[in-house]
Amino acid sequence: MKLWQFRITAFLASLVITTFCAAQQPASSSASDLRQIMKDLVETPAVPGYEGDLARKITDQLRDYSPKTDALGNVIITVGSGSPRRLLVAPMDEPGYVVSGITREGYLRLQRLPQGGVLPRFNELHAAQPVMVQSTRGKWIDGVVAGLSVHLQPGRQHPPDLDDIENMYVDLGASSNSEVQAAGVDVLSPVAINRAFYEMGLDYWTGTGIGDRFGDAALIELLHHLDRSEAKGTLIVAFVAQQWTGARGLQRVLDGVKADELIYVGRLTRPTPPEGEATLAVEAGKGIVIGSQDPKAELTGLGAELKNVAAQNGIEVNLDHSAPLLPKSYLPQPALPARTVHLAIPTAWPSTPAEIIDADDLADLISLLGAYVGGRAREPKVSPAAALASPVTPTRPGSAPAPEAILKDLVEIYGVSGHEQAVREAILRLLPTWAKTETNTAGNIILRWASSSDKRPSILVVAHQDEIGFVVHSVLPDGRLELETKGGGESAYFLGHPALVHTAGGIRPGAIELPAGWEKPGFKWPDDRTTMFHMDVGARTPQQAEQLGIKAGDFITIPKKYRPLLGTRANGRSFDDRVGCSALIAAAWALGPNLRDRNITFVWSTGEEIGLEGAAEVAKNLAAQGKPPDYVFAVDTFVSSDSPLESKRFADAQVGQGFVIRAVDNSNIVPRNLVERVVTMAKKAGIAVQYGVTGGGNDGAAFLRYGSTDVALGWPLRYSHSAAEVIDSRDLDALARIVATVAREW
Repeated sequence: MKLWQFRITAFLASLVITTFCAAQQPASSSASDLRQIMKDLVETPAVPGYEGDLARKITDQLRDYSPKTDALGNVIITVGSGSPRRLLVAPMDEPGYVVSGITREGYLRLQRLPQGGVLPRFNELHAAQPVMVQSTRGKWIDGVVAGLSVHLQPGRQHPPDLDDIENMYVDLGASSNSEVQAAGVDVLSPVAINRAFYEMGLDYWTGTGIGDRFGDAALIELLHHLDRSEAKGTLIVAFVAQQWTGARGLQRVLDGVKADELIYVGRLTRPTPPEGEATLAVEAGKGIVIGSQDPKAELTGLGAELKNVAAQNGIEVNLDHSAPLLPKSYLPQPALPARTVHLAIPTAWPSTPAEIIDADDLADLISLLGAYVGGRAREPKVSPAAALASPVTPTRPGSAPAPEAILKDLVEIYGVSGHEQAVREAILRLLPTWAKTETNTAGNIILRWASSSDKRPSILVVAHQDEIGFVVHSVLPDGRLELETKGGGESAYFLGHPALVHTAGGIRPGAIELPAGWEKPGFKWPDDRTTMFHMDVGARTPQQAEQLGIKAGDFITIPKKYRPLLGTRANGRSFDDRVGCSALIAAAWALGPNLRDRNITFVWSTGEEIGLEGAAEVAKNLAAQGKPPDYVFAVDTFVSSDSPLESKRFADAQVGQGFVIRAVDNSNIVPRNLVERVVTMAKKAGIAVQYGVTGGGNDGAAFLRYGSTDVALGWPLRYSHSAAEVIDSRDLDALARIVATVAREW
């Protein structure tokens, strides 16, 4: 049993819950339910003014109390009567966005909620991230925030500032304003980052909005086990809306309740500039925090009483700076009760996607609230969280699968450069049973169709298995991980976000830390790929990291999922180059085992993102045998400027308009006559084709020195090397078809 579970169990045991009939008592829950409550709350978006889904979940949890929901969306429960009138409040909302406009091309423009306040790097940490947009019918639709493609930035003098909301666009996969509106999305639709709740090691939890939900979880758990017959006076519990936008829900409750005392249970908030003390100093894992506008002042009244109760129960309490619960407004604010306390728990990386809390702190908070209404807490013991299971290798298909089905399977498998084993196993399983492959020492998969004739050119088609990410370089003395980058990407897309450590025993969630000074004006993201970043997995010593099964050499990724967007478009990290891998698999199914008089080799290579390593080994080995291919068709991303953020000066291949010939990139120039030859071949076969100039390199460049000609192929990709990558499945179909056509006819 974990530490927080012990604390909750002790708290429940200390409440008197057996002296009243079952009809009076709400449905009971075990200590482990707190984890599920928090998961449900964290994974439910609640942008200010749009808290309805979360309010309904809270109401359902507490239905035995007959909650009331007012016109502003506050959920209010009243227990008992008479004096004293005690008010417990937790906020429901989180910072987010609302659609403020829709472009002709179908991109959503945004306005942040709250419109003011201090939220460092908030916009930038949403760049190139999957988001959810709520339709007018209440359905949440997947989309992504546009981001810059790292391959297109070299030489660009003034790229857009991604922290400027003027440069924020949401891509739903639509191609027009009318297509967006047909999906039920319009001006005023709320937008929130796509999120999940993760249990880190040793009782630390992470997830977007977790600092906005711990108060709700604490009050729900308290009410689940409250003995209403023992309540003295009136206890009002309110889950309030729009705290981030002027504390409007709290204002309404204060005006309606007239409480004698108030305990507000929610995150500390940064003061508005030019306030000097803007940092939140208390670390997660340090107990309960009392928020104060002057944390150096001595506690009095209810605050002092609660601190004494906490001390009696072995609970640590600290003071920290927080902005007032009621901010300045157009009208005079209602008066807070004289006996008012702001209770919180520390959050690391507040209001970022990588926000972290300690479940033990939350258990302490629930215990203190229990003592406040009647009860006490005891000390418990630690036990680590279980590892997440790795994605399951796809089952072998009995007949030719659709290219998109192949891609969905492949894109959800993890495989950073040098750690492609799971991807390799998935590719082998997705190939037809007749495909007799070999795997060389570099982990490349090689499939050959041999010919006895030397009259036909030898052709090699290559796509790479690996994706960008990190590896554990070392475990630091404080238990954090030091990370080495594998492949290139914009730092803002990965730092400050949840991440996964892939260990021999399973997946361990954590959060990649933001660099020092991230919350200060003028901060610049590190752009040196040799910079070592840090990751928190919940361990506080190297021994605890070892207990979690983490060691140097384990690889790290940002979570990912294949998400269909509107029409034929989709989002999923590592489309680069799982689309290429999928095209080769689909082409192999289409070609069959017998290609007469053709000398064709398919290669699924390794280590492309860190220097074309796998392709270089294949090229070297074939040259040593005197058999370099005449032509190499390197199948990789055509990083496209088909984006509202990129210059259309180059790389302007349109998503959904067919495969692309990478005529010029940073590693190769395809002879013009061969570009025309591919175009002619594609048009004859009725395959949509484009060609152009882009950035980045391709595996075919490794063969150039040995006399091969590199004819690079690709598909248009938006927002490369990010979690927001977007493709059109029609381009994948066209790519698979041209690969098969080249193999038959070149």
